[in-house]
Amino acid sequence: MTTPTHQTAPTRYVEANGIRFAYRRFGHPDGVPLVMNIHFTGTMDHWDPAVTDGLAQGREVILFNNAGISSSSGAVPESIEEMAANAGAFIDALGLAQVDVLGFSMGGLIAQQLALTKPQRVRKLILVGTGPRSGEGMVSLTPEAQEILGASYAHPDDLWLRIHFAPSDASQAAGRAFLKRFRLRADDRDPEVDDKVAPAQIAALAKWGAPRDNPYDYLHAIAQPTLVVNGDHDVIIYSINSWILQQHIPDAQLIIYPDANHGSLYQYPERFVRHVAQFLAEPVTARA
Repeated sequence: MTTPTHQTAPTRYVEANGIRFAYRRFGHPDGVPLVMNIHFTGTMDHWDPAVTDGLAQGREVILFNNAGISSSSGAVPESIEEMAANAGAFIDALGLAQVDVLGFSMGGLIAQQLALTKPQRVRKLILVGTGPRSGEGMVSLTPEAQEILGASYAHPDDLWLRIHFAPSDASQAAGRAFLKRFRLRADDRDPEVDDKVAPAQIAALAKWGAPRDNPYDYLHAIAQPTLVVNGDHDVIIYSINSWILQQHIPDAQLIIYPDANHGSLYQYPERFVRHVAQFLAEPVTARA
């Protein structure tokens, strides 16, 4: 029997919280599964197969669409806390006793909240291209993000060359290689999100990014070992926010990739997979 991959894993469904969640799971069956939370307006098919298949060599990878996203039912909540509650209900519905959680961009906000609300369920945390509550430039979409999202493109997928990759020739070349991988799955592909998703997610992002007193104190309660990853020039969620996360999460380490924008994991997929695999393989030790 052929082992399922990013391209061939069937879309399955499970119900929880009155939501029919669409998900795919594939990879090595032993060990702790890795649940992946995607970025703003993203679906299961917005992950890079070089990343997901690479990670699946050593563990089971679980991709899913949260409430109201693409092939999942329900409505997109207007708060990160409610999105995380739905993600937690999805994990519970699969009967998973313990998981590692990876969150990319907006998915990283959800991952932080999951680590706080389900501390016994979440073993380790990976935060990519994301930031803390009230982070730098996070009260709204950054000016760069607004310009990129508002521009016109000859080919719709070219949008991702500007969101995820730096302007340099090397980064753009990596971006074009990503776009080829991005469309490899042809059958059972997720539909793009509808026009209700972005406004709800923007409302949630605004609440998360709103100024407040002592905004980073909550990070001290994240007890899980945490790997923070970003590019050195992220214009979607400014790179300084990754440093803030590392400084305030008690057991966090930070990796910054060179000549990279928001999608550093897609620019350096082999390097990213190697770093994540090493991090996940390390034993969890009790914090002093």
